[in-house]
Amino acid sequence: MKDTVKLRSGASVVQINSREAQSKNYLDRATLRMLHLVPTGLPVAYSLLNDGSVKIWFDPETVTDADPELWYTEGKKTAETLTLPSGTVIDRMTVRRAQSLGYYPKEKIDAMKLELFEEPVAFTRRHGDRSVLYFYDKQTTVRMPLLCVKCGKNVRYRRKLCRDCYEEDRLKRCAEGDAHRNAYYGMDRARVLFFDLELTGFYDHDEILSVSIYNAFGEKIMDTLVRPTHTKKWKRTEKIHGITPDMVAGERTLDEISDEIKRIFAGADNIIAYGVSTDYSHIKSIYPTEKERLELKAKVRDCASEFVRYTQEHRPDVVHASLTDAMACFGIDWDGVAHTSIADTIGCMKVWEKLFPNYYSN
Repeated sequence: MKDTVKLRSGASVVQINSREAQSKNYLDRATLRMLHLVPTGLPVAYSLLNDGSVKIWFDPETVTDADPELWYTEGKKTAETLTLPSGTVIDRMTVRRAQSLGYYPKEKIDAMKLELFEEPVAFTRRHGDRSVLYFYDKQTTVRMPLLCVKCGKNVRYRRKLCRDCYEEDRLKRCAEGDAHRNAYYGMDRARVLFFDLELTGFYDHDEILSVSIYNAFGEKIMDTLVRPTHTKKWKRTEKIHGITPDMVAGERTLDEISDEIKRIFAGADNIIAYGVSTDYSHIKSIYPTEKERLELKAKVRDCASEFVRYTQEHRPDVVHASLTDAMACFGIDWDGVAHTSIADTIGCMKVWEKLFPNYYSN
């Protein structure tokens, strides 16, 4: 397999030899200079020369005529060239001209946390001692690995930390998280409710199709279908939860059951759902005042965010956080058909008890 390097510009350039590059009609910088051309696109390949330097190749379809300022030198005081050890000839130009082309001295490249890949593409002379200052193309540099924000020595692993600092931080977070999850909360199972909604869509303007509410004893408090008042079809979500328009045609509307839902929630100390922001954004519509909505929100707990915290502390290998992922993580089987409001409510209840084994007093 050919070696490939990903440049700072985003281009992934493959290593080829000069003969292969010429067969593809690729152009190197020396040829571009001779033809008074400049690249408009990213490099397409590179060659490793005998002296260890790198030759960059460009596609002839992504070049254009160079500004005469770059090649017309008659009468210019700054007209000068240098030949690099590789044999490549580079031109002298002003700092301003170099910056306009995206060329920078090595000090600036280093400050941008970039690593040189290609040899210099131009130069200037410093004021005073007239020493040479080389310019490098920023487009053909390579991003240096970012260092840990804590120790500043090792390459980042996760959370902007190196592996050692991450593990140290994770163990500290584990201790704090375990204390939070294993605490004795003394909650009454009868006054801790779990709920889930099924909807006509995925957005705030969509309507509720079903409501399931269970207490922490696993007792069903409410399980009902809901007839939407505006939406007639919901093909996308129907494939997920299986609720069809015919199934809800004779059911009560949300307005007709809202008093019953409010009465149930009024008797709860905590109301828990998995991914509660979506469910809360829909159920809050039955409360007419902001005061009532805030009182409801104060009772709401999000099982999904607690599961994410647990995985970040104990199972960083778990990268997804759906209810299905949480149940699989704890070895919990589905009761009923997955992605229905009943099954999701019971699943959430079981995940919560795994996360908080000492949550209840009874």
